[in-house]
Amino acid sequence: MKIKKAIFPVGGLGTRFLPATKSMPKEMLPIVDKPLIQYAVEEAANAGIEQFIFVTSRGKSAIENHFDHSFELENNLLAKGKRETLASTQEMLKIPGSYAYVRQQEPAGLGHAIWCARHLIQNESFAVILADDLIFGQSTTKEMIKNYNSGNMVAIMEVDKQKVSSYGIVKVKNNNDNIVEINQMIEKPSIDNAPSNLAIVGRYILDHRVFDILERQERGLSQEIQLTDAISSQIGEMPCFGYKIQDERFDCGSKLGFLQANVSFALDRNDLNHDLNNWLKTII
Repeated sequence: MKIKKAIFPVGGLGTRFLPATKSMPKEMLPIVDKPLIQYAVEEAANAGIEQFIFVTSRGKSAIENHFDHSFELENNLLAKGKRETLASTQEMLKIPGSYAYVRQQEPAGLGHAIWCARHLIQNESFAVILADDLIFGQSTTKEMIKNYNSGNMVAIMEVDKQKVSSYGIVKVKNNNDNIVEINQMIEKPSIDNAPSNLAIVGRYILDHRVFDILERQERGLSQEIQLTDAISSQIGEMPCFGYKIQDERFDCGSKLGFLQANVSFALDRNDLNHDLNNWLKTII
């Protein structure tokens, strides 16, 4: 099935990165020289997404500006002969498709953010990509769409059992394949109540009927509308599958994950690998 639309929830406050995110969206934090949200959009485009829907909030205009021309900057770079830098600046403008921006009026959780974009999705299945879940290789969403037929699909990965309370955790029928059937989801369970150590990470392919659930769903943890709860309530009514991610994932919503991503992505670049490796050897 072809998935044409993706939602990018970017309305969060980014409190774990204060004071840096007081006036800058956390999704604009750079991994080397490219913001998190650009990696997310490029992954979606690589998967064939044609409509990019951003659920924003107050103070997020930098995201919209990033995916638009900056004529003063571009003319300045051109005048100074910095054509390579100009090309990298215009790179995101060449991604085909349309961009839409929806305002989330209050920070009421991921489920609420998704619900805010319901009128742009209508009766289609759609993707959801969380920019601060950065996955190396940009193939995860493409593979999920390739393996999606109907119902809901979430990306999953194994985590340390001591950390299950930080994730939505799933119970699966067969844990031997890359695509597994899910029969239970629990949002941030205690270690004792977790049905497994398979955690949901920020990639989803969802049936449009999830909006009906979100419309009437009561607020859960932290008085937020949890997307995991909505998907869980549909298990048994429609298929629900987990896709085990094949590439390394970085939690860029945490300071440690953000730093790890910067080092890993820099080491993967020919222009930085040698000098960074030499420097790392001096401090380790």
